[in-house]
Amino acid sequence: MSAHPAQRFFAIAPRGLEALLAQELTALGASTVWPEHGGVAFAGPLAAGYAANLHSRLASRILWQVAQASYRSEDDLYAAAHALAWEEHLAPHQTLRIDISAVRSPLRSLEFALLRVKDAIVDRLREKTGRRPDIDRVRPDVRVFAFLDAAQLTLYLDLSGEALFKRGWRRDKGEAPLKENLAAGLLQLAGWTPRHPLLDPFCGSGTLLIEAALMATRRAPGLDRPFGLQRLRSFDRALWQRLHEDALAAVKPDAEVLLAGSDISTRVLDTARENTRRAGVGGLLDDARLVFTARDARGAEPLQIVPPFAQGMLVSNPPYGEQSSPRSASVPALMRDVGDRLKAAFSGWQVWLLTSDRDLPRQLRLAESRKPVLYNGALECRFFRFDVVSGPYRPRSSDAGASTSATARGIG
Repeated sequence: MSAHPAQRFFAIAPRGLEALLAQELTALGASTVWPEHGGVAFAGPLAAGYAANLHSRLASRILWQVAQASYRSEDDLYAAAHALAWEEHLAPHQTLRIDISAVRSPLRSLEFALLRVKDAIVDRLREKTGRRPDIDRVRPDVRVFAFLDAAQLTLYLDLSGEALFKRGWRRDKGEAPLKENLAAGLLQLAGWTPRHPLLDPFCGSGTLLIEAALMATRRAPGLDRPFGLQRLRSFDRALWQRLHEDALAAVKPDAEVLLAGSDISTRVLDTARENTRRAGVGGLLDDARLVFTARDARGAEPLQIVPPFAQGMLVSNPPYGEQSSPRSASVPALMRDVGDRLKAAFSGWQVWLLTSDRDLPRQLRLAESRKPVLYNGALECRFFRFDVVSGPYRPRSSDAGASTSATARGIG
């Protein structure tokens, strides 16, 4: 398999991170990338698809394109799926799940289309091996995605298994968790590097800081978890072992970085510390480089910035109404106090806050300089940037940004 020079893949990602993901995939060996709404199609050797699973901080899932054919009827779907050598990828004793999605398909029933694709795969395996695989929609060994546009069927094998934002370290998510790949995306959109001391005053279970620690220590996010690609008959074990060994060798435990998180809940902070240990960065960064403190965000303290560090950055996912329903009435008052604290103690800092509340700048009484649109799950959010200086609040013109469209292919 590793000798095949050109394969096609599709990487699913949170909406708003497609351009960053395209850059990441290029760095991981993709020869060509095509950003789309909800993900990035890319081409490259099989190693690029494997490396994307191991190293991507932004993707939610990596799909390997194994067939594409034109169609006009459900029988055409059957013929195209039946022609593929599934026996090269799937053993008859393994379980299977098939998902289908469509955009502008002329077929009347997506359920019947799914049935025809499923019949084609299991019929092919029974003919070639003498046994029909079982269907398991909860924990399948192999997962197939079928996508229909107006004229073409595309078939994918899932290389990821569990979604890639599940790094393998999280147990207790806490309230309103931020997915790990979205947290990494926030850091990259903000332009954070280890040269910038980083503070999260609403750190919760520690997701943002753990992602920052993984970035600083160059630890691949997939080092400690299994992947769907390992269950395929076509799995290139030697290629995977080489990539995994290279990733281990690249870890940089002596990273110069200053990371700090605070939260009002000591119970949540205990979870953050445990998550840090489970993520593998607790043993790489000492307490001087990664610290958690019990503190109300209204009394947040800036980190001391000393050479060789640069401007301090505050990146956070503060509470907003959709997250904190019983307490949502107090959120605007809380953010007003936080804004006062930022102006009093964080002059010269760059502040980035993710929220679905477009009224956040008025609550903080700070003028935003950027506000890219992102999606926290299905929730449309703005990632507000504030360059903190002392002085009165001067509101900007109303938000004119347009939201991105629905995820291409409809698969997750």
